[in-house]
Amino acid sequence: MNLRRTAAIAKKEFKHLFRDIRMFMILILFPMFLLGVFGYAVNFDVHHIKIIVCDEVHSNLSREFINSLTRSTYFDLVDNISDDSKIKGILATKKAQCVIVIPNNLSRNYYSKQESKIQFLIDGVDGNTANIIQFYVTAATSSYSTNLSSDVLSINGVKQYTPIDFEPIFWFNPDLKSTRFLIPGLIAMILIISAAVSVSLSLVREKERGTIEQINVSSIKTSELLIGKTFPYVMLSLYNATMILVVGYFMFDVVVKGSYVFLFICTLIFLLASTSVGILVSVISDSQQIAFTIATFITLLPSVILSGFIFPIESMPVLIQIVTNITPAKFFIRILRAIVLRGVGIYSYWDQLLYLILFTTVLLGAAIFIYNRREKNN
Repeated sequence: MNLRRTAAIAKKEFKHLFRDIRMFMILILFPMFLLGVFGYAVNFDVHHIKIIVCDEVHSNLSREFINSLTRSTYFDLVDNISDDSKIKGILATKKAQCVIVIPNNLSRNYYSKQESKIQFLIDGVDGNTANIIQFYVTAATSSYSTNLSSDVLSINGVKQYTPIDFEPIFWFNPDLKSTRFLIPGLIAMILIISAAVSVSLSLVREKERGTIEQINVSSIKTSELLIGKTFPYVMLSLYNATMILVVGYFMFDVVVKGSYVFLFICTLIFLLASTSVGILVSVISDSQQIAFTIATFITLLPSVILSGFIFPIESMPVLIQIVTNITPAKFFIRILRAIVLRGVGIYSYWDQLLYLILFTTVLLGAAIFIYNRREKNN
C-alpha cells in the first residue's frame, strides 16, 4: 500500500467534506441534537404521577397518608372525589394514572389495632409505567405503615425490634438514573449511524459522478481507496464521540470511570466496524438515495431494538439473541457500559473486542468480494 496515494485520497475527501458546509454541519451538530433529544426523551424514570383520592373517611390519618405521598416529586394530587362510581371514567379518560381508595373503616381499624387496606387502582395500559407506579405506591405505603407501627409501639413503651434488616446499596448508579444506563447506548447508536451513512454516501458519490471508473483504471489499490475515503469520517466520528462524552458529562452527569486509553481504542475499533457497514452498503448501492435508505435502515433499527440499548438481550428468545449479532452496536454498548459506568478493565470485555474485529473482517471481506465480482462481470 502506497501511503502517498492514500494520503492524497484522504486529502481530497477532506476538501469535499469542508466544501459541503451543510453536510459538514449535519455531521457535527446532528449527533449532539440526537443526544439531547434521546437523552431527555428516552427515560424510564417516572415522576409527577397524577393521582386522585377517593377518601371515604376524611380523618387525620387519611390526610397524613395523602400528604406523605404528595410530599415527593413522584405524585401529583389532581383531585379528591367522594363517589367511587366515577373511578372507571377517571381512568378511562386518563384524568389520573392512579386512583387511591381509602375505606371508611381506616381510622377505626387502626385505633382498634386491626389491619386496614387501602386500594390502589392503576391504569395498566402501559405495563412498564404501571409496574413502576405499583413499586412507588408500595414503597410509600410500606414506609408510612412502618412509621405508624413505630408510633404505636413507642406510645405503649415498647421498643421496635427487627430480627433481620437489610440495607440495599446500589453500585455504579447509586441514584438509579436510567439516563446513565441509556447514554452508552446512545453513543453507540449515534456513532454507527453517522459513520455508516457518511462513508456509504462518500463512496456512492464517486459512482454517481462517474469518477469511480477513473479510479478503477488508475494505479490506486482498493485498500488505498477505502482507507483514504474512510479516514476523514473516522476522525470526524472520533471528534463526535469526544463531544458526546463532554456533553453527556455536563447534561446528564455521566462520568467515565474507566481508562480513557482503552475507551479510545475500543471506540476506534467500533468505528472501523461501523465504516465497514458503510463500505458494504456503498458496494451494493447505485445512488446516494438508496445508500442513505439502506444504511439508515440497517443501523438505526438494529441499534435500537437488537443491541441491548433499551431492551435486555437476555430476556429475548434464543433465536432473536442469535440475530442480535448482526449489529456491532451490541458489542460496543457492552464495552461502553463496562468502561464508562463500571470502570472495569479489558479482562471483562476482551471477547466483545474480538467480536468487533471479526465483524469488521467479515463485512470488509464481503464488500471486497462483491466489488471484485461486479468488476469482473462488467
